[in-house]
Amino acid sequence: MPYLGELASILTAFCWSANSVCFTIAGRRVGSATVNVVRLWIALVAMVVLHLLLTGTFFPHAEGWRLGYLGVSGLIGFAIGDAVLFEAFVLLGPRLTMLIMTLWPVFAAVLAWVFLGQAMSRWTIMAMAMTLGGIALVVSDHRTVADGGRPKKLALGVLLTLGGALGQAVGFLLSKYGLAGNYSPVSANLIRVAAGTLAISLWLLFRGHLVENFLRLKDRRASVLIMLGGLSGPVLGVVLSLYAIGHAKFLGVASTLMSLSPVILLPVSVVLFKEKVTARAIVGTVITLAGAAALFFL
Repeated sequence: MPYLGELASILTAFCWSANSVCFTIAGRRVGSATVNVVRLWIALVAMVVLHLLLTGTFFPHAEGWRLGYLGVSGLIGFAIGDAVLFEAFVLLGPRLTMLIMTLWPVFAAVLAWVFLGQAMSRWTIMAMAMTLGGIALVVSDHRTVADGGRPKKLALGVLLTLGGALGQAVGFLLSKYGLAGNYSPVSANLIRVAAGTLAISLWLLFRGHLVENFLRLKDRRASVLIMLGGLSGPVLGVVLSLYAIGHAKFLGVASTLMSLSPVILLPVSVVLFKEKVTARAIVGTVITLAGAAALFFL
């Protein structure tokens, strides 16, 4: 059927919107580290079950080079990138965090230029400048943060989100190599989730905080939110995004549609998080998404 890739892209945006809201609320109740490790274990179990149902095996077969690309992608994307991203959710809220996250294609373009020798045209540079300008317009309006936008909190949240955007750019770049040869998105995501789960669990175990994070699940509301976020983000959202990358007619269209989360989150932020979404914030959001869209098509 035509346009299945594009439909998957739109559904991905909704999944990531739901994921960010769930993790923001849960992170403010039990901490971002707990959210990160628990949702990865939930995602890992769900992905193993899904892979078993679809392929009849618990874990996919993959060549060594493919395991390497997808494993490192999961380590950087899920364990490192998302660790800082979830703390940003707590500090900034889902809308502003997801808006700044639209910078990941900018980082991807720079990485492709540095490591793959893909030259950037002046139009690409202009699109990157537009994206940066739109985000700067929103961030400079301190009323855009729900609790009044304290400067120190805003600055730290922006830096953490930039780290998350860089992690996503590197993760997607490596995933593209790992998916070569029409490799299954479900299998690829299971490898990525397994690598991320193992990495973050070993790190917390080494620091003596692994059990402590699971004990915080006594907070039932946070537990339910982490479960919903774990299923909507690392499982359904990522599988849909990988499907979209492989089946959309144009990668630029798919990637642009996947970047619609900040728009979807505008009414959610007003109602749920009591944010003051100003006209300046709306204009900045539109400019940012226009820049991101232009970058994908150039």
